[in-house]
Amino acid sequence: MKKLIIAAGTGFLGNVLVEHFKNNVENIVILTRGKNKSAGNINYVQWDAKTLSTWKYELEDADVLINMTGKSVDCRYYQKNKDLILSSRIASTNILGQAISECHNPPKVWLNSSTATIYRHSLDKEMDEATGEIGKGFSVNVATNWEHAFFSCQTPKTRKVALRTSIVLGKNGGALQPILNLVKIGFGGKQGKGNQKFSWIHETDFSRSLEYIIKNQKIQGPVNIVSPKPTNNGHLMKTLQEVIKVPFGIPLPKPLLEIGARIIKTETELILKSRNVVPKKLQDTGFKFKHSDLTHALIDLTS
Repeated sequence: MKKLIIAAGTGFLGNVLVEHFKNNVENIVILTRGKNKSAGNINYVQWDAKTLSTWKYELEDADVLINMTGKSVDCRYYQKNKDLILSSRIASTNILGQAISECHNPPKVWLNSSTATIYRHSLDKEMDEATGEIGKGFSVNVATNWEHAFFSCQTPKTRKVALRTSIVLGKNGGALQPILNLVKIGFGGKQGKGNQKFSWIHETDFSRSLEYIIKNQKIQGPVNIVSPKPTNNGHLMKTLQEVIKVPFGIPLPKPLLEIGARIIKTETELILKSRNVVPKKLQDTGFKFKHSDLTHALIDLTS
């Protein structure tokens, strides 16, 4: 690969991808709200994620575009935040689509972030790309509108994949660190009923799965970026206790979670929704996970 573009590539997942690709790609371009700068083969190019400017020329002759733009959902769902969560995703997707349409030699493949939260709360049925049932509510509406904007872009020369990503577990960011902190201070018991499914993926497999999609030209449309075996919240918390050798974990019932969520300015949906998602497309096309076992994944990430 000669040229990889990552829109909004300075956050947790962007850094994970840069570390994975930097030694195998001639030129990585990060579209960022920060200043233009260069570091080795990585060039940071300023954009505002909603209007065309000179950044659009970076897409010319690119092999891959990965869009990770969007306001974090780790906030209270006040109307202002809800509007920003939706608009930041739609505007960036639309403007990238417009930029691609103006390229003489557009990116060969465009991977656009989506979310495994697009499926309904499910304690029983495993949701794959073919038979998964789309849910209802604010987060689902964001996901469905996001994907609609993405697939509505006319890019006949560019293959498109929507990344329905689950919780990515990593060493230096993401969801694992705050959960670990709770376990370390003794609040590592089940959260809510504890039976809600928890779909996850190790950061290494996240990067590997995207590289696999880039190389496999037959893969297109929505793809679930998840490990093969969803666990549940109770098992996740118990496993974390065992891995980091904390002898007990006080459970947090829903009323306490509601109070805590208000204090730290987030929503309990991030913990209590049952995400029961499986990677049918990845497995059907032959992708092999390095970290499909939760215990081994957590040992690797906490050692």
